[in-house]
Order: sequence, then structure tokens, then C-alpha cells
Amino acid sequence: MTSNIKWHETTIDKEHRAKALGQKPSVIWLTGLSGSGKSTIANLLEKKLYEQSHHTYLLDGDNVRHGLCGDLGFDDKARVENIRRISELSKLFVDSGLIVITAFISPFKDDRDYCRSLLQAGEFVEVFVDTPLAVCEQRDPKGLYKKARQGDIKHFTGIDSAYQAPTAPEIHLNFMDEPPTATAQRLYELLKQKGYVS
Repeated sequence: MTSNIKWHETTIDKEHRAKALGQKPSVIWLTGLSGSGKSTIANLLEKKLYEQSHHTYLLDGDNVRHGLCGDLGFDDKARVENIRRISELSKLFVDSGLIVITAFISPFKDDRDYCRSLLQAGEFVEVFVDTPLAVCEQRDPKGLYKKARQGDIKHFTGIDSAYQAPTAPEIHLNFMDEPPTATAQRLYELLKQKGYVS
């Protein structure tokens, strides 16, 4: 990093913005295998929070690769950079007073911990969407597992690239055979019980 740049403090800070929005800013970080239901649950959760007058922004793994991370591949090095960029962006959104919901496989523990390190205590809420690999493969909404098994896709998480499951997430969302709306509602209730949202 060049020594010719410095961080400029602003008069209006995170506390001012959070107070104006009437909420506690945070990152609700959903992690899990492809097909685990992260994007669906995140979308339903944001809808629920919006209905309760919370100010949110949803960052989805596929969506950011259309722009911000469109230059990245899917090998381990690119995955690390992908999550680094998302972490920095999430920090800015938290600074703006928002509740950020993310839906990323984010397979590596160190990368998730990096985002946590950027935020204050209690601002990073790791949610492990714990859906068994067999269920994810059965769902396979994009046909990616089939392609990975055939060798058409390399570095696919859960097949030939590791997924480091969280060992102590703030919320462990165990898979249940239930409608996605019920899973999102479970998550919302847990977030309320633990004091992450009012």
C-alpha cells in the first residue's frame, strides 16, 4: 500500500447512521455448500426484515460475480480474493448503518474470519446453513454437481475442493425437510432471540 494515502475521518459516523435508521448494523453471513439453500433463505430473510422496517442489503454469490468480482475464477486463490472483496464491501455497508445479508459458499474458515476481523464485536453473525452434501446434490438446481462429478467443472466445493464447515457459528441452521419459508422464519426467530435484530 502506498504511503501517499490516508483514511479521512468523517463527521457522520456509523453510530449516527445506525441511530438515524433505528437499528444495529451487522453482517449476517450465510455459509454452506452449493444447493444448501443460502440464497433462497437470504432472500426470504431480507423480505422478513424489510417487512419489519429494517434497512438491509443482500449480497449474493452469483450476483457479485456479474460485476465486482466478474474478473475472478473459481480456483482457491480466486475464491479467497472474492471473499476479501465482499468482506471489505460488507464493512462499508455496516458503516452505513445497514444490516447486510450475504449468501456465499465461502468455503475457507480464514476468509470468513477475515470478515469478522474487520468488524466490531457482535457485528458479524456467522450462519452455517448445514445441509448434507447428498441433499445438495439431489437438489442440484444449476446442474453443477453433475458437471463436477463428470469432471466438466474443476475446483467445485464439496467434490474436489474442500469446504471447511464452521465449528462455532453464531447460528447453526440444521437442515430440516421443510419449506424454505419455515427455515427463513427459524433463522429470523434465532436472530431475534440472540439479540442481533430487534
